[in-house]
Amino acid sequence: MDLNPAMIIAGAIVGFIVGLTGMGGGALMTPVLVLVFKIDPATAVSSDVIASLIMKPFGGGVHVRRGTVNWRLVGWLSVGSVPMAFLGAYLIDSVFGGPESAKIIKTLLGWVLLVAAAAIIAKMVLSARRGIAPNAEPMGGAAVRPLPTMLIGAIGGLIVGLTSVGSGSLIIVMLLLLYPLLSSKEMIGSDLVQAIPLVGAAALGHAIFGNPEVEVIGSVLVGAIPAIMIGANFSSKGSDRYIKPALIAVLLISSIKLLEPNKGDFNLLVLAIAVATAVGLVVMYASDRRKGRLTEGLPVVDQILLTAEEEELAANLPIPSTGGNASVDDTASLELPDD
Repeated sequence: MDLNPAMIIAGAIVGFIVGLTGMGGGALMTPVLVLVFKIDPATAVSSDVIASLIMKPFGGGVHVRRGTVNWRLVGWLSVGSVPMAFLGAYLIDSVFGGPESAKIIKTLLGWVLLVAAAAIIAKMVLSARRGIAPNAEPMGGAAVRPLPTMLIGAIGGLIVGLTSVGSGSLIIVMLLLLYPLLSSKEMIGSDLVQAIPLVGAAALGHAIFGNPEVEVIGSVLVGAIPAIMIGANFSSKGSDRYIKPALIAVLLISSIKLLEPNKGDFNLLVLAIAVATAVGLVVMYASDRRKGRLTEGLPVVDQILLTAEEEELAANLPIPSTGGNASVDDTASLELPDD
């Protein structure tokens, strides 16, 4: 098996984003395979779905160990998603055959990416409306509504089977709409776990009816597996404040390039989106730096440095006199001075 170094790098970038944000795997990897590496769209979808099947357990396993999975929710999502994912794989690989299949898949994928971008924006708006401190308590299995949940799984499963997109962004947004009290950790954990049988069904369908390439799958996984673990470690204590705008821009650019009638028609629009995103991120970074918020939601390294600084300050504080017998409660009640 010959590995493609450029494809390994692309897999690492996408894997890191998936680990960091919990979404964007199919929505990013499939267009990259089609647009950058000129892989046939049907082959790209098949290969990406099978690669995703191997990647998903790395993220889902973390949430299982931490107890942030609503198993009743996972069960009803899977009841709808698994058969529909298999059906979608059959349709895209067998029914949409012939010389026009590539054009049909590219057009369908382009529209799905637009929906995915809108879904991520909707998720950000809904999350913001829920307040700064989202619900941290588990929702519990009793609150799960079987039929609407199964319908969400069916819609997501069909889209994943057809395009490899939607197991993260689309299903998460639909869950937010149906369960506004579902905590973010429980929502993401449940979605990652239910995505394993969902993507498994789609992968089985593509393995039977499709034409996945082992070289593509291997190259993507070599870069994606370590990167998704690194991204997951960052996201466990980090913020997607800077990642989500970039992800939305990539989704929009990919969808525009897939939907353009002739090659190069929308190059100016693509350039404008890229420049606007870059300028926006720079302005956001400068604003956070000026307000002293750069350490807010950043990776563990910054938090370790802050902890070390607080310990040093605490060590230099005078301990109040208690008659020579300072208790643990006395020292624990000390407050650190504000910077």
